[in-house]
Amino acid sequence: MYRFLLTPRWWGINVFALLAIPVCVFMGIWQLSRFEGRVQAQHAADARPDPAKEAAAPLADLLPVTQQSSGRQAKVTGRYEEQFLVPDRRLDGKSGSYVLTMLRTDGGKALPVVRGWLPHGAKAPAAPTGQVDVVGSLQPSETADSDGAITSGGLPRGEVGMISAASLVNIVPYGVYDAWVTADKAVSGLTPVPAAAPANTGLDLKAFQNLGYTGEWFVFAGFVLYMWFRLVRREAEAARDEALGIETAA
Repeated sequence: MYRFLLTPRWWGINVFALLAIPVCVFMGIWQLSRFEGRVQAQHAADARPDPAKEAAAPLADLLPVTQQSSGRQAKVTGRYEEQFLVPDRRLDGKSGSYVLTMLRTDGGKALPVVRGWLPHGAKAPAAPTGQVDVVGSLQPSETADSDGAITSGGLPRGEVGMISAASLVNIVPYGVYDAWVTADKAVSGLTPVPAAAPANTGLDLKAFQNLGYTGEWFVFAGFVLYMWFRLVRREAEAARDEALGIETAA
């Protein structure tokens, strides 16, 4: 009755099912591991001392930015040069702009420094001249899906959409560190910007999306298996009915 499973058409169906089910299970396990990684990162972050209270370290000792170094106090010396506004940034429920100033170091590269937050319509204060020592919370370069980041297209001159070395290097005549700091102390007229939590560490909406995707992939695996059994049963019933019809005619 089940000889039809060896036909070319059913070979294709069988191979598809044999490949689809393990792939769905693998993807479900992978999504679950990502959620478990977020949980472990959250536990590690809860047990970790407040990075803002740790002693400031030279910038070079904290690069590249990792989940462990993100938020750490970095100290760097240089001279302020170009200054930009980063619009549409919210602080304490109000919308305004970050004041972003490029700190040119002795090595030639520049570190983007958020000197503070400015409400809409206010004028950004000029950056100090001469050599300055900056201490601030280290942050990784933003990406297009970072909170508050916007594309730079259509922005007026002197504004940037996100704090990213990839975008800043195109508008300044020198190299840019793949990181930035938010200064602990802001000058008059600016509000200090608190450091953001390291990416992919908290149990946020994205973490629970991973958990939801886990369930979806296992459902897909069960659906493939269910459809395979249903097709086999229907084909077997059709073969049986055909056989009964032949015997009746005989």
